[in-house]
Amino acid sequence: MANIKGQMKRNKTNEKRRLANAARKSGLKTAFKNVDESIENNDKEAAVKFLAEASKRLDKSVTKGINHKNYVARQKSRLAKRVNEIK
Repeated sequence: MANIKGQMKRNKTNEKRRLANAARKSGLKTAFKNVDESIENNDKEAAVKFLAEASKRLDKSVTKGINHKNYVARQKSRLAKRVNEIK
């Protein structure tokens, strides 16, 4: 445990940010799962809807500094490709 007042404050803010980032990552995984589920059910309407939600969350993760822009671009491309393959 830190004895310096400034470091104690930093520890509190770091913990808050860690929890917020964990929640955002979890939401992102859920969005991926929703897209995957609708693809497996061959439900194109739902897949497109969930793809839009996943893309939104991915874009937000870049602005929040959680994910790298190239990672996000790759994930969006992969998801879109899979959704477009649905007949």
